[in-house]
Amino acid sequence: MLEGFALWANPSSPHAEGRKAKAALEDARARVKSALGWDGEVIFTSGASEAADMALRRAAGGARLVSSVEHDAVLQAAPDAERLPVNSSGALDLDILAEAVQRERPVVAVQQVNSETGNRQPLDEVARLVNGAGGLLIADCAQGAGKISLPPCDMAIVSAHKFGGPVGVGALLLRNFSVIAPTGGHERGYRRGTENLPAIMGMAEALEAGSTPYVDPQVMEPLDALAKECRELGGIWLADRLADPTPYVRALAMPRMSGSTQLMRFDMAGIAVSQGSACSSGTLKKSHLLEAMGLDDDAASRMIRVSFGWNTSRAEVERFCEVWSDMARGAA
Repeated sequence: MLEGFALWANPSSPHAEGRKAKAALEDARARVKSALGWDGEVIFTSGASEAADMALRRAAGGARLVSSVEHDAVLQAAPDAERLPVNSSGALDLDILAEAVQRERPVVAVQQVNSETGNRQPLDEVARLVNGAGGLLIADCAQGAGKISLPPCDMAIVSAHKFGGPVGVGALLLRNFSVIAPTGGHERGYRRGTENLPAIMGMAEALEAGSTPYVDPQVMEPLDALAKECRELGGIWLADRLADPTPYVRALAMPRMSGSTQLMRFDMAGIAVSQGSACSSGTLKKSHLLEAMGLDDDAASRMIRVSFGWNTSRAEVERFCEVWSDMARGAA
């Protein structure tokens, strides 16, 4: 990023400084594509929310269809879209999807990894159904990119800070530019606004620095004992119900203590957790995705989410487990 700050010029400017910035921008674009294994196009954005808005509002297709457990940014980008149901395990109902895509040029948006539960959707099968019907698939990969392989899709939404990059930068990956309408301006005429070159360079660096696996399994081992304790105390370890949970996002409901109270107590202990998605956690409304999965109001109100990154240590996971156990047994 420091190198990017030294390249102060607009990458679209024709002078020498602008050309130097342009070269750095295109180098970062190539690095992002290589790190993600993407052979299509890349449009840099201010983050996943802008990428979602761009994809859903400007996709070259017909009816918009979104899963009922999508991030609020996706739902707000397509407020009139048909919402596709999920079952109690959080998995998209593929039979209903197969019927829904039988219309002219459907545009379907489905998360790769859910930000609140960590559940993965079967995007290989989703892509087969959507593309087989002549539609476009938008995969929200904000929680998956840089951690697991990208799924087959026509467009993918990416957020840098989800894999350790800077806040306020992301990308829309496209199979080719024909899938969305241009606006003029920068990014080959598909986005208005000068590119944030330092953040884009930081995004490329973060992707290249990422480890495989994203989180060391040994770091996560203390969660096995916590899951057992959670079940024994009458709480809910949501991964037990999920179709395909990821290791780096966990949701759990503590018995007899609201999620908001847990958040305050964890914060006092120096541990950051959340209740629902961070983009909507300032609200008191029930999580729409927990509702879509059939969880009752009481269980949903006691659910918190904790996520783990490439730099999370085993000691930090053990500390979280210790604090959760003390809180839960104190509430018993």
